[in-house]
Amino acid sequence: MRRSLSCAASPILWVGLLFAALLIGMPRLAPFFHWAFPRVDPPVFGRASFVELWLSHAGLVAVASLAATLIGVALAIFVTRPGGRDFRGIVNALATIGQTFPPAAVLALAVPALGFGPRPTIVALFLYGLLPIVENAIAGLEGVAPAVRDAAQGMGISAWQLLRDVELPLAAPAILAGVRVSVTIAIGTATIGSTVGALTLGTPIFDGLAANKLPFVIEGAVPVALFAILTDMIFARLERSLRIPNADARPIR
Repeated sequence: MRRSLSCAASPILWVGLLFAALLIGMPRLAPFFHWAFPRVDPPVFGRASFVELWLSHAGLVAVASLAATLIGVALAIFVTRPGGRDFRGIVNALATIGQTFPPAAVLALAVPALGFGPRPTIVALFLYGLLPIVENAIAGLEGVAPAVRDAAQGMGISAWQLLRDVELPLAAPAILAGVRVSVTIAIGTATIGSTVGALTLGTPIFDGLAANKLPFVIEGAVPVALFAILTDMIFARLERSLRIPNADARPIR
């Protein structure tokens, strides 16, 4: 058992170590970039270290994803209750609009009201990440077998106890699958926050595009990709650990 757990954890460990080494050592890779791209200046990023960029990037993703998870699960619970089923179409439509509306447009609309910096970025990430959480939470809650609900209600438990002790635990893997998709999307999307003054791993990307220097773009793109891969692997492991045999509750992929 311990051997299987260590084998499962090793990919996460190796990707995590590579990601940490890249964040810490990226400024020291300037000679390599200069050798690979001799016609451009070595990428020297001075406004903030890559660790600071990652901390700011991760903080934006965490705040937006936490808000999307809380509100998304709450909406899913509401539309799967008898009194809220009539609003399901409205909730799905609003969540779909939030994801299909371009994040850059959301930033442009949010800046006049919220100013430059992290706040419009959080709003854009929240709207963009809401749909997969809502859809997976609805699928998970509706996928709980009716026989399980009937047995629990036959024991005399309240509706709140049924939700807390039966439905949410059974729906947890599906909900976590939606959170996994949402967070992974947010990690890549958060790079656009640099266009409105937020510090993210997209800052060197947009600096490179503005200065027409490919090394700057690589500096930001590689850590973002590794960050997304590492996060997805961690959530996949958590999802498997929460899975309870329940064939009717299938997450939406």
